[in-house]
Amino acid sequence: MASDERRLDGSTALVTGASRGIGRAVARVLAGAGARVHVTARSADLLEDAAAETGGRAWPMDLSDDADVWGALDQLTETLGGPPNVVVNAAGVFDLAPLAETSVEVFDRNVTANLRAPFLVIRALLPDMLARGSGFIVNVGSVACRKAFPGNGAYAASKFGLRGLHEVLLEEVRGTGVRACLVEPAATDTTIWDPFQPDAHPHLPGREDMLRPEDVAEAILFAVTRPPGVHLPFLAVERS
Repeated sequence: MASDERRLDGSTALVTGASRGIGRAVARVLAGAGARVHVTARSADLLEDAAAETGGRAWPMDLSDDADVWGALDQLTETLGGPPNVVVNAAGVFDLAPLAETSVEVFDRNVTANLRAPFLVIRALLPDMLARGSGFIVNVGSVACRKAFPGNGAYAASKFGLRGLHEVLLEEVRGTGVRACLVEPAATDTTIWDPFQPDAHPHLPGREDMLRPEDVAEAILFAVTRPPGVHLPFLAVERS
């Protein structure tokens, strides 16, 4: 249960990528703080589980499909009578390969999921937030938004791009009542690491040294519950 200064009673929230990992942890934490949570992901079964767990509503959509995104978010806005109070872009993918071995397909997959999808969500919901004069957009980035690692070509390109998009967003919402935060977690122990077996890889962090999804979710809750006059444009999250 969130303390009084970290409550979201009466607020609505949309969390993308909410079927697992950081997105699902964010949905749980926001719901625990009193928000009515709307969750989206491609995996309908897992998404329904997340909605049931948080007492929210599932909106299955493919974030790589423009028509799917616009249609679902238009319907969501109509259902709510306006855009959500909080939007968390947590959906994403993670691939590792040296640039010399990275396929165009893998590169496009990372840019589509990690950069283009957040843009689509922002583009669909920001005009109504600006018209209302309030709203909070959280973009879940990565330490790879600002630091280069070998084997991260496709992922870093997408995440550095997300940081650039976010910085423009900050300038454009300044003074409007809409706020935005780029949360940049270090390596976080989710299923995205499973194909790479990090504990057996000498150049990857071990799972015991990673953040937990709940750590990132708590940081996001902190950001979105600051008083209206307080703005955290960037929030780096690391394991102590």
